[in-house]
Amino acid sequence: MKIRELTSYLESIAPLAYQESYDNAGLIVGNGEDEVQKALICLDSTEEVIDEAIANDCQLVIAHHPIVFSGLKKLNGKNYVERTIIKAIKNNIAIYAIHTNLDNVHEGVNAMISRKLGLTNTSILQSKKNILKKLIVFVPIAQTQMVADALFAAGAGHIGNYSETSFRVEGMGTFRGNEHSQPVIGEAGKLESVEESRLEMVFPAFKENQVIAALLKSHPYEEVAYDIVALENAHASTGAGMIGELAEPMDTMAFLSRAKGIFGTGVIRHTEIISKTVKKIAVCGGSGSFLLNDAIRQKADVFITSDYKYHQFFDADGNIVIADIGHYESEQYTKELIIELLTQKFPTFALHFSITNTNPIKYL
Repeated sequence: MKIRELTSYLESIAPLAYQESYDNAGLIVGNGEDEVQKALICLDSTEEVIDEAIANDCQLVIAHHPIVFSGLKKLNGKNYVERTIIKAIKNNIAIYAIHTNLDNVHEGVNAMISRKLGLTNTSILQSKKNILKKLIVFVPIAQTQMVADALFAAGAGHIGNYSETSFRVEGMGTFRGNEHSQPVIGEAGKLESVEESRLEMVFPAFKENQVIAALLKSHPYEEVAYDIVALENAHASTGAGMIGELAEPMDTMAFLSRAKGIFGTGVIRHTEIISKTVKKIAVCGGSGSFLLNDAIRQKADVFITSDYKYHQFFDADGNIVIADIGHYESEQYTKELIIELLTQKFPTFALHFSITNTNPIKYL
């Protein structure tokens, strides 16, 4: 199949529009129209991983972390980033990254961490705002469902676990076309009154072009009256981190020891134990210190994440246990997640699980 078939499917689950501003997710090396027979799934696309791809005859590497974050001005092989890119290009290997966009969706990286810990009743820890818009359009009553169906197919009307959501109210619309008009209903130059539906539905902002295209194609009027309204609402299924509960309260130190075993970390750096047992757990794969206040506000007993600095541990302030399990360790199961997602859609496609340990941190 073509590379874009794989990447388009991944982006239907984790849209590139949901990546953070500093990120560089997407196709980094290669052409989406190129054909691919095998893909190697990894956390970091290092030189060793490209060697592994070559050895396994893989034409595509799908990584969690982008090998290129900032722009490259030269390709001289002076550092591991440049050497990796050069080796990939020389061997006709494409590199794709699915990073913070996969972090920021409900079934993404943090859902996998929560699953490994056995958490239930999970929800996004910090929901994203300002990523939704509302469409308001006026349609003749007889054509309302036809227009609504076209908008639903274009991605509008989805709220959480519900699809085809809309609001409708009937009223009277009026118009008078000039001598150049060709009204579908009535005559040019004559004031017309038509029973119409006011149809409203929300949609992700990044889908605006396709939603408007579907509207204009399906609507019967020559001139379509509609409004687009930006919403400040939080999107409950999109955002950073996750919070959930253990099936039963658990001894705090026993829980931390269990987490250490699950993630295979050399050590867990944690703040003072403030309660004998824990039940409510917040998680964030990778660097999650920016979510501490959200975890405290939602009364989590423990916050599992990584990359905490010395002074940041003081911010727990006796309200929560911060448990730093290591960056690589927290995200290692992302490889498993990517393979699961792709196998659901492409069950016979050849996917290889990278065996290269790219963790740059070693424990004594």
